[in-house]
Order: sequence, then structure tokens, then C-alpha cells
Amino acid sequence: MQHGKLIVLAASTSESTEYQRSTWRQMLLATLPARYARFMGTDWSTSVEVNADGTARTVPNGLRVVEALLSRRFGEENVAVCYPDQLDRFVGPATRVIGVHAHNPLGITFATDIYAGFYGRDCEPINAAEFRRLITHPAIAARRDHLKVIVGGPGAWQIEHKGLAPEWGIDCIVNGESEEAVEDLFERAIRGESLPEVVECKSPRLESIPTPVNRSTFGVVEITRGCGRGCQFCSVALRNGKSIPLDHILANVRRQVAQGADTITLTTEDLFLYEQGKRFSTNVPALKRLFESVSAVPGVRHVMLTHGTMAPVVVNPSLVDELQLAVDLSVNQHPDSTHPHKRYAMMFVGLETGSVRLFKQFMKGKSYPFRPEQWPDVVMKGMETMNRANWFPMCTFILGLPGETPADTRESLDLLHSLKDAKWCVIPTLFVPLDDTRMQNQESARLTRLTDLQWEFFFTAWRYNIDFFRRERSVQWKFNAGIPIYYYLLGRKLFGSAMKYPLLRLAHFPEWFLRRKLYLDLSGRRPGRFAAPAEIPIPEERRRPELPVLS
Repeated sequence: MQHGKLIVLAASTSESTEYQRSTWRQMLLATLPARYARFMGTDWSTSVEVNADGTARTVPNGLRVVEALLSRRFGEENVAVCYPDQLDRFVGPATRVIGVHAHNPLGITFATDIYAGFYGRDCEPINAAEFRRLITHPAIAARRDHLKVIVGGPGAWQIEHKGLAPEWGIDCIVNGESEEAVEDLFERAIRGESLPEVVECKSPRLESIPTPVNRSTFGVVEITRGCGRGCQFCSVALRNGKSIPLDHILANVRRQVAQGADTITLTTEDLFLYEQGKRFSTNVPALKRLFESVSAVPGVRHVMLTHGTMAPVVVNPSLVDELQLAVDLSVNQHPDSTHPHKRYAMMFVGLETGSVRLFKQFMKGKSYPFRPEQWPDVVMKGMETMNRANWFPMCTFILGLPGETPADTRESLDLLHSLKDAKWCVIPTLFVPLDDTRMQNQESARLTRLTDLQWEFFFTAWRYNIDFFRRERSVQWKFNAGIPIYYYLLGRKLFGSAMKYPLLRLAHFPEWFLRRKLYLDLSGRRPGRFAAPAEIPIPEERRRPELPVLS
């Protein structure tokens, strides 16, 4: 395009790919080292589709929301959304502002901060490399004399935190939900006015959230914003939850399908807070109506989920049965599922710790209406209930929370051991002090500072995942043999000897050899400390009135 578009919006390919319709595979992109990508068979990491006119086929939902707002204000003909490789086609003399989406631009969030470090301190994750390729693109640099660069998205804070805005020529970083700020900000940029270095946005009114015009990656459709459970390490948990109206949701679904999506991802901080009642009560009729309405839209073949919590499933064990469509329409399949087509529902559930002391200090709202002291029982009962209904959650645990002691880590290991036979995936993460949280001034956990018990938790978790998900037994021995080689060639040098025996558990060394060195014994000689109770009583003062049945 010779003269360029007035406004160009861009996202990196690694944050836009829909490979195998798998959000967790995309999450891995922030962990795999870019320099070794071609040897690891990760060509899919930047696999995206381009429309005939050069615009992006799919980009993150946040960028589609911005596109809808700017198209309404400045005209669709003046806005283009593209990937880095197409920037040359849209950035020209007429371009006045470039908006860049940053989901995880440096790969330093909880779930992704640590994994690239296993290859050495100077290894840049794929997400970081792809974002850098976008933000330093020659097409942008060549026009810096007459355009502004605005970066926003859930990971924009990372750039501010590292002080990279001047180096990358970023004029303005936008943090938070930008619906009520973005139009005026872009108008100022178009007029050539100076912009604030950082804009902090508040949660918008529901009527300020537009219906995207074009397709989001994974067919993302927001159903709620905020949470309100108050976890101190999470900014979203500090904002009260609110639900998107059903007619708005369905209009978005229809737009996604019209643009070629057959999979809809219902995006939320907590599925069970959709149209919630008082004190986090799950509105089961509203949830059923949501699933039935979305699945009834012609062209929808699959429905995927993002996040949820465990306590609502324990309060109402029939909840997951009522939402059978989440299993029937899932893209995920596993031999251990009892579904006729071996399908299972998957969503991210933050378990975070088995230590009642740390749970009570940092995240006690997660267990409501149960007391923090009941957390291990809530986890065990919730997992049993979910698995019975073919819900196999992807659960996170945080290592290195401020003040964590060996006794705390042992409690997490006890809970992990008790979940040994569960149908799940467990993602160990390290504590990161995220901006705009109550713990933003705390110190990050570091791989180099992990204790032997924390290493044991880390690698026992991944041993579980390998045993549950890997079915190619013929290549298992190669993986097992490579782990000791890694330890002696690199791991010991980077992290010391504390990781040795936990790492050997990942390599399936026999438990009789490991039990002298590790806290847990996975041989079955010792039963888990916790078991799912028949019932967990809700404290009298926390009992909630039943929601009325909605027609």
C-alpha cells in the first residue's frame, strides 16, 4: 500500500497463532528458547494465516476490541490490523500511529518466566523474540519522524518494568482495560501531540465494550471481567467481577463464526462467576443458558474454556454435570475420559499452594465459602468431582511465595502426592511480583534459589504430566536418557546439585533409588496425606441463600 493506513494495529505471530486450537501450546511459546526453536520442531509457533488483502486473519481479542473502537471513530478504511511481515504494506507516509498488542512480550509472567532459563540466562523465549522483531521492525523505524507508537495489552507492564520503551521507540504504554481511553489517545497521536509515557486505565463500563468486527485468535469471546476474590498476587482479583450481557456475547459469537471460526473460547477470570449471585454464588441456570445459546449458533462446533476456581464445584457438585456441553463440545480428547468420544473439558484453575498458612496470608478468597483451613479438602473434593464428570483441569502452583518455608513446601508436596492419580495437568510456576497488585514490591523467586524441596515439587509435577499425557512410549527412553546428560552438561552448572535427584525422578529413575534423597515416595508404599472427603461442611456464617431458578 503506497501511502499507508492512517492507523496500523499489529500483533506478533507467536501471540496470534491458533495451532491445534490449543491455548496451552501457545502459552509454551513464552518458555521455549528462540535460538533452538528449529531443532525443537516448533515451526508451528509462528504459523498464522493472512487475508487476501494482507491483513491478519486472527489476532488477540484485546487488539480486536481496539480495532472496533478505532474503526467506529476514524472509519474502517483508515485502520489495518496485520502481522510484522506485512507492516511494509500498511505503514507509509499517511500513517500517523501504530498500536502494538503485548500479551507477554518478554515472557516473564507466572507460568512462563522460568522455563527458558533452563537453557541458560541469555536464552530469549520465542514470544520475546517475536515481539522484539515486531517492535523494532524497519517499517516502523523508517517512519518515526511522523508517527507515534502506542503499546498496550495485559503484558505491556513488562516493557515499563524493564525500562525498554525509549530503546524501542515507544511513545506511550497503556496499562489496564483501555476502552474508555483509547479513542482520545489515538486522536491525540494522529494530531501529532505529545503523549503521556504511561496511561493507567480503570475498568470500563460494560456499555463501553464494543463487539469486535473481526475474528480473534481461538475465537475468543469475553463473558466476564474482573474477579473480586482478592488474591494479593493478581490484579484482576482486586477488581469486582461483572458479566457481559448475553446478547452482546452472542453477537460476538456470530461475528467470530462469520469470519471462519468454528471454535469459540469463552474467556473469563472465573467461569463460575458468570451472572453470579451474592457472595460469589454460581448462577447455574444462567451458565446453562449461556452454553446452550452459544452452541446453538450455526457454525459453532467446539466451545473452549479459560479459567475457573475449585470452590464452586465443591459447593455444588452437580455443577459440572449441568454443564455437560463443556465436555461434549471440547476439542480435547484423552484415553482416560469416559465420554463416548473421549472428550474432556479443560480450564485453568489456580491451586497455587498446599500450605494453609500461605493460602490464608495471600489468597484466602479462593476457598470462599469454605475457610482457608479447609483448602486441601476443597482441592481434593473438587478434583474428584471434576474428574468424575470428565473435567481435567490445568492447575497452577506458585513456588517461592514471599516467606515460604520448607514446612510450607512440604505441605504443597503432600497435596501434590495426594493428587498423584488425578486426571489433570499441573503447572509449577515461580512467584513474580506483577504490577498493580498488593505484592508488586515483593522480590521475585528465582530458579537459582530453589531449595531441594522446591525442585522436588517442580519435577514431580512434570513427571505427573508426562505420565498422564505422553502416549508415545517408544520415545520415552530417549527422553529419560537425555535428562542425566542435561544435568551433567548444563543443569548442575546453572542451578547446582539441589536439582539432581528431583530431576532424576522426571527421568523415571526407580523410587527405591530416589526415596533416600527425596521427601515423597511415589512407589505407593505410603498413601497420600489427603483424601477427598465425602462432604465438606460450609461454615454456618458463610452459608448462602439459594439462587432463584431462572426461566
